[in-house]
Amino acid sequence: MAVKIRYLFSERADRWEVKIMGEVDIHSSQEVKEKLAEILNEKEKSMIINAEELDYIDSTGLGMLIGIVKRLKEKDLSLTLVKLQPSVLKLFQITGLDKVIELRNE
Repeated sequence: MAVKIRYLFSERADRWEVKIMGEVDIHSSQEVKEKLAEILNEKEKSMIINAEELDYIDSTGLGMLIGIVKRLKEKDLSLTLVKLQPSVLKLFQITGLDKVIELRNE
C-alpha cells in the first residue's frame, strides 16, 4: 500500500497538522522524510501528526521520525503523534520511542 500525506498549517495553533495514511516502510520512508522536510523548510514550526490511518511503520520510518524530532528540538519545537493504532503504538512502546516522541490519544 502506498503512503499518503495531507498537511496544513494551523495559524491558530501555530503548528503544522499532518496526516499520514498507509504504510511507512523502507519503500516510502524517503518520500515521507522529503515531504516533512519540505513542509518544515516552508515554515519551521512544531508538528502534530495524526496517525489514525497509519497502518504500519518499520524501523526506517521510525528512524525518519527521529531525524524530524532532532531537527525540531534544535529549534525548541516539538513533534507529537496522535491517534496511533494499537499495533503502531505497541511498536513505539517496545522500542522506547514513546519516551522520545510525545504520543497522545486525542
